[in-house]
Amino acid sequence: QVQPVESGGGSVQAGGSLRLSCAASIYTYNAYCKAWFRQAPGKEREGVAGIDSDGSASNADPMQGRFTVSQDKAKNTLYLQMNSLKPEDTAVYYCAVVSGHDCYSLSWCGDVPCSNQFERWGQGILVTVSS
Repeated sequence: QVQPVESGGGSVQAGGSLRLSCAASIYTYNAYCKAWFRQAPGKEREGVAGIDSDGSASNADPMQGRFTVSQDKAKNTLYLQMNSLKPEDTAVYYCAVVSGHDCYSLSWCGDVPCSNQFERWGQGILVTVSS
């Protein structure tokens, strides 16, 4: 299957907004879970937000009220709207997909399904937030 492709990253000042997009097609199964992860320099990868085929969404606590995950199923596109960005949001953001499972049937690490369960990953896109 085709790997997801992220777009929309870049540089922004603190307090600004960005919207990430991820083209991630699902070919075989009706159920799926799509999620955003990020990895900051020198830190471990962490979950950001997830959404599944039923539209059920979750956000990690540090992003609550600032980040919103959504999808356009007709376009097979996942989005991450990021508002009130902070310098600590600087990271490479990854889109990931697992087919055949909704998010809530997976094992969870905090507020987002654990990353080791996702089958397909994008190359990642850099988001830089300056103070």
